[in-house]
Amino acid sequence: MLHTFCYACPAIELCYNQNTAEGDNVNLAARLPREFYARDTLDVARDLLGKRLVRLSDGVRLAGRITEVEAYIGEDDRASHASPGPTARNAPMYGPPGYTYVYLIYGIHHCLNVVTEREGVPAAVLIRALEPLEGLEIIQRRRGLHYPTPNLTCGPGRLCAALNIDRSLNACDLCAPDALLWIEDAASVPETQIARSPRIGVRGDQAALEVRWRFYSKHSAWVSGPRAFNQRWGTE
Repeated sequence: MLHTFCYACPAIELCYNQNTAEGDNVNLAARLPREFYARDTLDVARDLLGKRLVRLSDGVRLAGRITEVEAYIGEDDRASHASPGPTARNAPMYGPPGYTYVYLIYGIHHCLNVVTEREGVPAAVLIRALEPLEGLEIIQRRRGLHYPTPNLTCGPGRLCAALNIDRSLNACDLCAPDALLWIEDAASVPETQIARSPRIGVRGDQAALEVRWRFYSKHSAWVSGPRAFNQRWGTE
């Protein structure tokens, strides 16, 4: 059974499920439908908080609750990979909604995005952080850590390493019955528990640097970024 997130837990008392989930690996009824992704990107980004990202790896579910995301919208967004126009690298962003866009940064870290809006509109949501729920022992082993800590899955590169997500999963259909990666429905994060801020570590013009297209669970320990930065925006 999944552990219900505890908003009262301080950062040093992290909530997680210690059990590795096996058996009922594919719950098709719980998967988010394509209609979920085929909407305004900011709506999708906000609604992804609280949903469960699942990676089926060697027959075992590795899963976590989404706690932080960033939106990237259109060629006018100078922080987006789509700002130069269509390329071989960003092609999935122009494709149908509900597909993945996985890319490599610094030659070592993978980042997972989910494509949104209608085909031809380059928009996606970057998954920045997760609260681990299933497969904790495997997640810890993949990250080389022996205890639950936000370093496991806070940050897009860390969560991809933890869940064994790489370029082999680029342009994959999250809604396909035989998918190895998908997102399941779960209780939404209440509006009062959501904070918005500028995106972290982006480049571009002033608008790209200032637009508040990052959404996160403001009382979660499983969020990336400097604590002072998150506390600033979480109190607005």
